[in-house]
Amino acid sequence: MEVFMEGPANTLSYMLLGYGVIFGIMLIYLVSLAVRTRNLKQDEALLQELDKENSQE
Repeated sequence: MEVFMEGPANTLSYMLLGYGVIFGIMLIYLVSLAVRTRNLKQDEALLQELDKENSQE
């Protein structure tokens, strides 16, 4: 009993799905970094404002 493949397996859909998942994860990560950066800048501005108020007293 011999098993012969008629040609290479058709795995294009799996490759595209894998790339889609990886790029989706990278996009989510980049959005997360952007949100964190924005929040850090807001926190820094608030701390500087509080520092100015405390130094004037």
